[in-house]
Amino acid sequence: MRLHICAVGRLRAGPEAALIDDYLTRFDRTGRALGLGPASVIEVEDKKGGGMAAEAVLLRKALPKGSKLAVMDERGKVMTSPDFATKLGDWRDTGTSDLAIVIGGADGIAPDLRAEADFALSFGKMVWPHMLVRVMLAEQLYRAASILAGAPYHRV
Repeated sequence: MRLHICAVGRLRAGPEAALIDDYLTRFDRTGRALGLGPASVIEVEDKKGGGMAAEAVLLRKALPKGSKLAVMDERGKVMTSPDFATKLGDWRDTGTSDLAIVIGGADGIAPDLRAEADFALSFGKMVWPHMLVRVMLAEQLYRAASILAGAPYHRV
């Protein structure tokens, strides 16, 4: 199952980009034998300042055809890392070939796009900067692959 992190905004070179690259490389290595990956980051940018609605149009265009859609949203489901790993494994095992996980911009995800999602995930009730959410998601993808592989990265 290929994973696509579809995010609003361009991430410049720096510590966040380095962490994302590192975790997604680890995910690809660990996930390959599990039928997970590769993972990619697709960035969209609304240069005209149209807000969430314009971002939603760009995000929809970026989504791979036929992909299952998950959104990062503060109203989404809060999960443990093992539960998230199980969810990824379930999607893989039921024939999902592409999973797109959308991270909105500073104002979040347009309500109509959020309503189209198959799943909404939250990293808690706090609101996180969207650039940090990318890092946290990349790490959780790697952690999920490690859990599914039975590797010692995740300790209870």
